Amino acid sequence: MRAPLRALLARLPTYAACGAAPCAGGWSDVPLWDAVAALQAGRATGERAAALRTALAAFARVDASPAFARGACPEIDYQQPYGGANRLKTLETDANYVRAALLLHDATRDPGFLGKARRRYAALRRRFFDARDGLYTVYLFDDGAACRRLPRRTFASVNGIMIWNGLELAKRTGDAGYRAQAVATARALDARLDDGAGIFTDLQAENDVVEPLIEAMLRVAREPGGGFARAWILRNAAAARSARDARGDYGRFFDGPPPRGAVTAWQTGGGFALEIAAAALAPDAAVPPARAGRQSRAAGFTLGARPVRLLVRGAGVALYGTLGERCCELGHARVLVDGVETFDRTGIWQNKSSAQRSLPQTLLFAWRWPARGTHALTFLPGEANAKEGGSFLHVREVTIEK
Repeated sequence: MRAPLRALLARLPTYAACGAAPCAGGWSDVPLWDAVAALQAGRATGERAAALRTALAAFARVDASPAFARGACPEIDYQQPYGGANRLKTLETDANYVRAALLLHDATRDPGFLGKARRRYAALRRRFFDARDGLYTVYLFDDGAACRRLPRRTFASVNGIMIWNGLELAKRTGDAGYRAQAVATARALDARLDDGAGIFTDLQAENDVVEPLIEAMLRVAREPGGGFARAWILRNAAAARSARDARGDYGRFFDGPPPRGAVTAWQTGGGFALEIAAAALAPDAAVPPARAGRQSRAAGFTLGARPVRLLVRGAGVALYGTLGERCCELGHARVLVDGVETFDRTGIWQNKSSAQRSLPQTLLFAWRWPARGTHALTFLPGEANAKEGGSFLHVREVTIEK
């Protein structure tokens, strides 16, 4: 296990010190993901000194740059230097900033890193947290005059990292308020992001890495009163047995059928992390069999300017199409299940492909209900914004679980 981590550590980029030109290129979230990866790999392999050098340079690439902390809310970093074309600020950057600062505090014992983590965490609560929903959205647009949240874009990754950040801040500071916020976010996620059968449904972009959420829920499961998180992990792990293909790859949807075609690391990693977490909590539990049900297939459809309504008679539905059909970002559609819009308003973001290529036979959307019945799915044109683009949906096949 250590050999791959050593190879990963050796291959992480070496970030230049932040001057004028070097800090003008690249996105802000990538160095911070790399800083976290370096410190975790260093801890696992024992190569702490090399990991610390890499992480410090990666963290400084963003923290010391004049290119990101700008706009109407400069306490939050732009994803692209000086805002780029879309003026987007993403919690992928700033949640990892907090986590990297906390890990650097561990590695250096420098209280300055703890101060940075606390200040940025407070800014994230103000800017990204939606008190009505109890969850963090991932996108914020800053046009230089005002900062505007894009509501209900609930990345699993950033909500998981913010849960982890709250628990770690509580441990380091003795402030129980951080822990209360973390547990409340975990409970909100448990309550709001499931399908009709009570299984977590990841409706954000294909690049939404679910592993940080699994890691966070495992942490909460081991906290006093964390039984709900333990149940969440075991329930989802049991369902995910039906989302694994013959090669052993998990699909993005824990309650969906297994993937047919190529599946990216972003999509499949969550299922593997989920099974590891479940084994840690209940090592002697019987492994449930994969769900085997009769299926029927129907022709697909294209969404234009008018809504499309699909009647489903069964216990579950799966929609297949080409991920990144108009590669590789802009184009999504809203989804209503039995007249209620999915909590994550992205719905189906078909054209987002982190692999930067079109991937046919991709499972675009899956939903299950507790029992067989008659249900309606309604697809609405996507509401245009600078990150997700306008409307697009081309479903090539519909599969209904009888």
